[in-house]
Amino acid sequence: MMDDAIDPATLEVMRNALQSIAEEMGAALVRTAFSTNIKDRMDCSTAVYTREGKLVSQAEHMPLHLGLMPSVVQAVLQAYPPDRLEPGDVVIINDPYISGSHLPDICIISPVYWEGELVALLANLAHHVDVGGMTPGSMPVGAVEIFQEGLRIPPTKLCKRRKLDEELLQLILANVRTPDETRGDLQAQLAANNVGERRLHELMKKHGQAMVFKYMQAILDYSERRMRAMIAQLPPGHYTFTDYLESDGIVDEPIPIRVAIAVESNDIKVDFSGTSAATRGPVNCTRPVTLACVYYAIKSVVDPGLPSNEGAYRPIHVVTPPGSVVNPDFPAAVCQANINTAQRIVDAVLGALAHAVPDRVTAASSGSMNLFTIGGIDPGRGCYYSYVETCGGGQGAMHNQDGMDGVHTNMTNTRNTPVEVIEATYPLRVERYALVPDSGGPGRWRGGLGIVREITIVDHQARATISTERRRRRPWGLSDGKPGGASASFYETANGQVRALPTMTSMDVESDSALTLVSPGGGGMGCPLGRDVELVKRDVIAGFVSVEGAERDYGVVLDPESGEVDEARTAALREQLACCL
Repeated sequence: MMDDAIDPATLEVMRNALQSIAEEMGAALVRTAFSTNIKDRMDCSTAVYTREGKLVSQAEHMPLHLGLMPSVVQAVLQAYPPDRLEPGDVVIINDPYISGSHLPDICIISPVYWEGELVALLANLAHHVDVGGMTPGSMPVGAVEIFQEGLRIPPTKLCKRRKLDEELLQLILANVRTPDETRGDLQAQLAANNVGERRLHELMKKHGQAMVFKYMQAILDYSERRMRAMIAQLPPGHYTFTDYLESDGIVDEPIPIRVAIAVESNDIKVDFSGTSAATRGPVNCTRPVTLACVYYAIKSVVDPGLPSNEGAYRPIHVVTPPGSVVNPDFPAAVCQANINTAQRIVDAVLGALAHAVPDRVTAASSGSMNLFTIGGIDPGRGCYYSYVETCGGGQGAMHNQDGMDGVHTNMTNTRNTPVEVIEATYPLRVERYALVPDSGGPGRWRGGLGIVREITIVDHQARATISTERRRRRPWGLSDGKPGGASASFYETANGQVRALPTMTSMDVESDSALTLVSPGGGGMGCPLGRDVELVKRDVIAGFVSVEGAERDYGVVLDPESGEVDEARTAALREQLACCL
């Protein structure tokens, strides 16, 4: 029962006020950023914390950052406890072994003071287009230790009493390929926290410090009660699932991720015992990233509308064996974990939860963020550029509707970079950007389609990184639904020679050559022969399913001239194929 001293209406007002502060911080960051990765793709997150470092509200940007942001702030408070902080201080950090994530994700943390007292902390995290290392974009597939991936920044004061440390900034800029973009994005991050500070001051002035403190704690307690109540509605029991990464980019062998979920009363325990040991290649996932994946998957199934804050995750207990791919030891390489391993952890958790509540779980989505980076010397400007993109794929089908086509899923929620922006910003030309027909997993409800992106490198040599997954182990379907389409990637030389690329590669690319990345589709839900014939016809008209695919996968025969369904042949074919109805 709610504490009598907590007014439900005021609780909701305060929750939305704090949420609005986080959202406005995000808007300021996106609108003032320099790089396309932040201003166009919105690869960032913003959040408000209690003065003890408890996450109170987070803008709805990147699900991956759900578990990262609390870890970052707690790490900073260990290095800089309140007695070492002053008004106007700003702390910067990107070290994955302190904060989680990977090196391109730089976090900026600011303490907020009111009437001389520390009252809150603000933080934002943004993916920078380069932080040094072996390759442009700082996501090298060949890395075998963190030192090869780029510049590591421990918790360090970037600003002291509102004065920017120019010497520290110059040190950072000297170690990146794109210093102008880095400077601009860091300034945007500082501006975002300044906006949050002003809004928190307004909140304190309006309601008083004591009330804001009281309702910050009440918001956390409310989310915990709500999460426990929803967990209590799940069928109690133990549920297991194993999924696999196909490679670590160096050794081409499957990497198992095993999860066992125990639902007991109003708590959930998620145990990754039996998961692969840490790999040599850079797909190792730090514990904070693993926590983010678990929190996201459970929240999306148990209570999608639950406010994102630390209270919601108190009932979730996660076991990550030390030295495993979901909790590696320093200095294991980690740069590709966000791209592929994080998505596979979600797949494994959702696969286990599908045994408990099948109507709340989608079939497997794309299963990769499908990284595409290209960098080199821009021949027109004579300076480095770094194009960073993650390409959407197919969403897995649900129990009552098709998956979305060409969309970022699960741990990523970024936008795409428009073709016009790519060509105006970089010495690149986009030859093709489209959905991939027949890539959605067949089912009563179809999986979403993958995407193909083809880019030509114009008048210069460059270095590129492609990282995807689900080529041999396609995104799984549920309830007799079929797997989604596989990923693919190709390199075409200027003279037209084409060769297939592995799922993960960093490579030199010649002038006027082209790279193509095909992202996976989503898995289907239910037997394909149960799909409504008119829906199949509609998909064919839209170009989502080919005429051949309609007949092969759904038993629907279309007249080649009229495009209408041949009802007699369709009925006969479906009767012949009716093995799962």
